[in-house]
Amino acid sequence: MGVVVSLDGERDKRPSLDELHALIANDLKAVNEEIIKRMQSPVALIPQLASHIVAAGGKRLRPMLTLASAELCGYTGKRHITLATCVEFIHTATLLHDDVVDESELRRGRDTANAIFGNSASVLVGDFLFSRSFELMVEDGSLKVLGILSRASSVIAEGEVLQLMTTNDTETGETHYLQVIESKTAQLFAAACQIGAVVADRPKVEEDALEAFGMNLGVVFQLIDDVLDYQADQEKLGKTVGDDFREGKITLPVILAFRRGNEEERTFWRRTLEDLEQTDDDFEYAIKLMHKHNALSDSIDRARHYGAIARDALGIFKDCPQKRALIGLIEFCIQRAH
Repeated sequence: MGVVVSLDGERDKRPSLDELHALIANDLKAVNEEIIKRMQSPVALIPQLASHIVAAGGKRLRPMLTLASAELCGYTGKRHITLATCVEFIHTATLLHDDVVDESELRRGRDTANAIFGNSASVLVGDFLFSRSFELMVEDGSLKVLGILSRASSVIAEGEVLQLMTTNDTETGETHYLQVIESKTAQLFAAACQIGAVVADRPKVEEDALEAFGMNLGVVFQLIDDVLDYQADQEKLGKTVGDDFREGKITLPVILAFRRGNEEERTFWRRTLEDLEQTDDDFEYAIKLMHKHNALSDSIDRARHYGAIARDALGIFKDCPQKRALIGLIEFCIQRAH
């Protein structure tokens, strides 16, 4: 895994998205307007269901990355608005499909679309949003952008299937787990950042730097998400705490606790995650084992390590408000666990 590296910076000041929001406020407003415009359809159920999840209060983190990356690279046009919308549609489509696969009932503190409208409608509207995102790519007219985002879409699907294959398998190792989260989560972060450099027609070194920043930030985000499933307040998390445990998902906290535990503890993990034979007290016991073996705190340390790599990736860019806001975003993602 390598040595854990800590991020420098102030720890007494709670990080937020305010600085980033302030820089891209007008562009983000334009993206939100474009989202509403582009999800319309004469088939009434499509905008009805799509608006349920699109308007559910998400941070728009991925489109924000496209907007901020384009600004960091000095872009002054409008292409990044449409492409940020495209990124959000890809993300929303995957959420609709994921909630069906995971049989989730809560998303951002609200009933999931599949819980309200049913699985079939959720899958089909997810397909619509994927298709609409490709229409937006074609409108942009750049084969390079089309290649980046279409590749990201296929890798995300591969990551989801890979996760499906590792679900309920306690023998899953950290390398395999990282492969899953790099595919299903970090790939879209990377693409969202990379296209910011592409629309600005920046040199490949800057394009690669933003891709690396996005990839490592995405790993940070998912690592912390997996920690939160075992220690977050359900109301703040916006989804049912313990869903990963109940579904038998093998995340880094589980991997560390399993590997560090004794045989009796491993038997517990096999029963609850492989066989899905769970009692009312098992989730609390799982958390107890994670604390015993420092699985949650060490997972956060892993996130800090990848956060430091993300920060270093921005080193080639001159100091500016956009760069500082993106660096602050790293710590914001990490501090969600506290």
